Amino acid sequence: MDVNEALATRRSVRGFLDTPVDPAVIRRVVEAAARAPSGGNVQPWHIDVVAGDRLEALKTLMRTRLAEAPGGEPTEYDIYPKTLPSPYRDYRFAVGEALYGALGIPRADKMQRLMWFARNFQFFGAPVALFCSVARTMGPPQWSDLGMYLQSLMLLLRAEGLDSCAQECWAIYPATIRGFIGIPEDRMLFTGMAIGFRDEADPANAVRSERAPLADFATFHGL
Repeated sequence: MDVNEALATRRSVRGFLDTPVDPAVIRRVVEAAARAPSGGNVQPWHIDVVAGDRLEALKTLMRTRLAEAPGGEPTEYDIYPKTLPSPYRDYRFAVGEALYGALGIPRADKMQRLMWFARNFQFFGAPVALFCSVARTMGPPQWSDLGMYLQSLMLLLRAEGLDSCAQECWAIYPATIRGFIGIPEDRMLFTGMAIGFRDEADPANAVRSERAPLADFATFHGL
């Protein structure tokens, strides 16, 4: 698979088969992704991979935590700006409506939407989970490095025939995840990720988010 194909076929998969993933593949991809660009070669990413019995324990824990604290815990960063203007708000709204439309859950059915959203915390059935954290001393440039690492990782996963779903929703349970995987206090949890083989029969995977046309986001100077 070349880079163009990997990029074109990467998507946020929200329904996985329970097919096991070769641990050697995960180790190889996690290592290879570290060739991602990093300003000053700082390499600010810290990666924790969870699978097997430990993943099942985490899923069990999260069922309890969602019942105890359905609104989450005090967050350590804003996943979205507190005021998200157009057109960014519109993009976010459109993909949410497309997803719930594919699932047959109307906007008025808040309970069903919340119940489906809770599947995030079971990694949509994926057999491998990954968490990325960063030292609290790091700033926005280093956080952009995290994105480049994670994008490299997701493209490498596609090259291996695997799929993924980056999940910033884990940022609403930072204390739980810190305690479970032992993230030290001087690091902040950024995101989680589900990894595995796509379930083609899951209606959530029929959704492909739209992207804005080139003229909406790019200006070319002297080209």
